[in-house]
Amino acid sequence: MPASGLEMRLLSTDALTPALLSELRDLLDAAFEGDFSDADWAHALGGTHAVLLNEETGALLAHASVVPRHLWLEDTEVDAGYVEAVAVQPDQQGRGLGTRVMRALEPALDRFRLCALSTSKHGFYTRLGWRRWRGPSWVRAADGVRARSPEEDDGIMVRAVDERTDLTSAICCEARVGDDW
Repeated sequence: MPASGLEMRLLSTDALTPALLSELRDLLDAAFEGDFSDADWAHALGGTHAVLLNEETGALLAHASVVPRHLWLEDTEVDAGYVEAVAVQPDQQGRGLGTRVMRALEPALDRFRLCALSTSKHGFYTRLGWRRWRGPSWVRAADGVRARSPEEDDGIMVRAVDERTDLTSAICCEARVGDDW
């Protein structure tokens, strides 16, 4: 599909219409082959969404969102942007639409000193300027107690990291329902 047949929109969650929210959930369920939980859905809301639509039909083709989160680098708390729900309609994958929504999301990402995400698709995000976090990952409970999350150590990627940030140091997120990272 040529770029001229596409419409990109940046919208806050509260600007998403009920119809678009429903279509977005359907897209995420299809793109993640049924492995997109209600908790994953909740994590994707509350921030800024890049939505790519077919200009002729209005159909949703691709999506990415960034939501605010508190992360800790060692013991320093950072207000971070966390990327969630990056997805492309299965019949549209491999056409650069995921790259388009991630690039469109950059102004929202630029508001944060640090942005992070968890993925197994390292190559895709590396091409977009993201870097792999090489240090240990942790999860912080509401009472401040930390627990190691070694299963996430290889999946965390970051963007807009100050050059002085040690990518081998500890990174920690708040615990949440569903996947912490």
